[in-house]
Amino acid sequence: MSTEHDWITTPVTADLLRGALDLERTAHGLLPHRLPARARRQIPDEQLAMAEAQPSGVRLVFRTRATAVELDTLPTKRAYLGLPTPADGVYDLLVDGRLTAQTTVDGGRLRTVDLATGAVELHQGPPGTARFTGLPTGDKDVEIWLPHTEITELVALRTDAPVEPAPASGRPVWLHHGSSISHGSNAAHPTGTWPALAAARGAVELVNLGFGGGALLDPFTARAMRDTPADLISVKIGINTVNADAMRLRAFSPAVHGFLDTIREGHPTAPLLVVSAVLCPVHEDTPGPLAPDFDGGTVRFKATGDPAERAAGRLTLNVIRDELARIVEQRSSEDPNLHHLDGRELYGEADYRELPLPDEVHPDPAAHRRIGENFARLAFGPGGPFARARPTAD
Repeated sequence: MSTEHDWITTPVTADLLRGALDLERTAHGLLPHRLPARARRQIPDEQLAMAEAQPSGVRLVFRTRATAVELDTLPTKRAYLGLPTPADGVYDLLVDGRLTAQTTVDGGRLRTVDLATGAVELHQGPPGTARFTGLPTGDKDVEIWLPHTEITELVALRTDAPVEPAPASGRPVWLHHGSSISHGSNAAHPTGTWPALAAARGAVELVNLGFGGGALLDPFTARAMRDTPADLISVKIGINTVNADAMRLRAFSPAVHGFLDTIREGHPTAPLLVVSAVLCPVHEDTPGPLAPDFDGGTVRFKATGDPAERAAGRLTLNVIRDELARIVEQRSSEDPNLHHLDGRELYGEADYRELPLPDEVHPDPAAHRRIGENFARLAFGPGGPFARARPTAD
C-alpha cells in the first residue's frame, strides 16, 4: 500500500461486483466464480474448474470521487511447461464507460501445465496490488475489469474518497456462453475480448460464461443459464465438441435440444441466439481430437482425426454448423424468439486471410475486435435478434 494518500478501505461485497454468478470466501479474500456452487460440484475436470474461476467479464463497479484506487489481489497465473511464461494479466479501469488506465499485479501463484501429459504444478506466491492514480476529479462511475485469464482473489479495495455501489445501469443483461474464444484467449486485455467489445457497442451488461475448453453442452451450465437473470441470451456451440472429440452426431443433436430446453425453462421468451463456430481451418472437415504441436518453439494446434469417419458420425465444424441450422429451423416454428447465426459471418475465410489464427485455433487481439464488431452489427444492429433489446419479465 502506498502512503501518499489518506486511504479508505471498503469491503469487497457482491453489490460491487458484476459478471460473477457466485462468490467464494477464501483464506485471502473473495474469489469470483462464473458458475454457481452446485454446478462447480459437478465439474468433471481441472480445465473447466480453472476456466470458470478465471473472471472473464467480471468487474468491480462503484461510484466515487476518488482520484486514486488500489486493489489488492492474489492472482493465480498460468504457464505451459517448456514455453515462455505469459505476460501478467491486465486490469482495465474505466471511468464513466471509457478505458482510462491499465495495470498488472506482480506476484501471486503460478500454475504450470504440461500440455503433453496434463500434469499441473502449483507454485505459491504473495498477493500484489493493482494501483491507479491521477483519476479525474468529481463523482464518477469506476469499473475495474479483472484479468480474463487469471484466477483473481480479491483481498482489499482502497480509495482516497468514499465508495458506494454504482446505480443499476438499466441496460439489458446479455448472457453469453461459449468456448475459449468467448472466454478471451489471446485477447490483450479484459475489455478487449470480443464479448466485451460487442457488449460495449450494444450498450448491454455482459455476463460472460465463455469457458476455455468447456463449451461441451454440459447440463450444469444450461441450468446455470436457466437460473441467471437475463434479457438476451446467446450460446456459441461447436469448436470444443469437435476438438475434444466429445460425442458423435447421434449424441450431439439431442444434447443441443436438451441444452436449449433447459435455458427455455427459465427464459421462455427472451431472444435466444444460437451461434456456430467461427472459421477454424484445421477442424472445418477434420474431426478431433485436437493436439498441441510444439515445432518451432511456439505452441500450435492440429486436428488428429480421420475425415473419412464423418460418415460414422464423427463431428467436424461443417457437420455441426449444418446440424445447428437444422435444429434452430425446426424449433423456431414454435419458438419465434430463437435465432441462428453462422459463426463464419463473425470470422470467415476473408478474415482468416487478413487476420490468421496464430496457433490455428485462437484469434489474436485484432481478430477479437473484428469478431466483436461483426457480432454487434449482426446481433444488436438493425434487423438483428437483439436489436430492440428491452428488459423482460422472465
